[in-house]
Amino acid sequence: MNRDQAWNLLCEYTKTSSLRKHAIAVEAAMKHYAKFYNEDEELWSITGLLHDFDYEKYPDEKNHPYKGNEILEKLGYSEEIRTAIMGHASYTGVNRESLMAKVLFAVDELAGFIIAVALVRPSKSIMDVKPKSVKKKFKQKSFAAAVSREEIKAGIADLGVDETEHIQRVIDSLKTVAGELELE
Repeated sequence: MNRDQAWNLLCEYTKTSSLRKHAIAVEAAMKHYAKFYNEDEELWSITGLLHDFDYEKYPDEKNHPYKGNEILEKLGYSEEIRTAIMGHASYTGVNRESLMAKVLFAVDELAGFIIAVALVRPSKSIMDVKPKSVKKKFKQKSFAAAVSREEIKAGIADLGVDETEHIQRVIDSLKTVAGELELE
């Protein structure tokens, strides 16, 4: 499977621009980390792009990402991709054993949080976001309250990276798609 096929699948199931932008953001972070770890960039990118492709249609814990996993299996997507996607939702109980799965979990919630930080800046630009401002907003429980700080912390711990460096890597990855995210 290639990126174009993954994009078409995402668009088939995901109609809202906000969820498509989230997919693009997570894809960029996954690609960035694939480069960092010298891993397969296309594989990691596709995994990031598709991690929530079924969410709009099946938004509850009973169905997401289970339905998506069934669809991906029928379409011939690898077990590696499907296992990473299943593991990004803690409630599935699927262990994140591969590096790709750990990175997906570590960037998913954080990418959304960083975008929220960018959107409250006067410039509304990802170019102005620094790890310090992300950490400051992180402490404000009322800010982006739906974002699980516990999952962000767990993802960073499981990945075994420095928090500030991880935040900076995700910011840097989002800068590469700032135009698509409308965060220039």
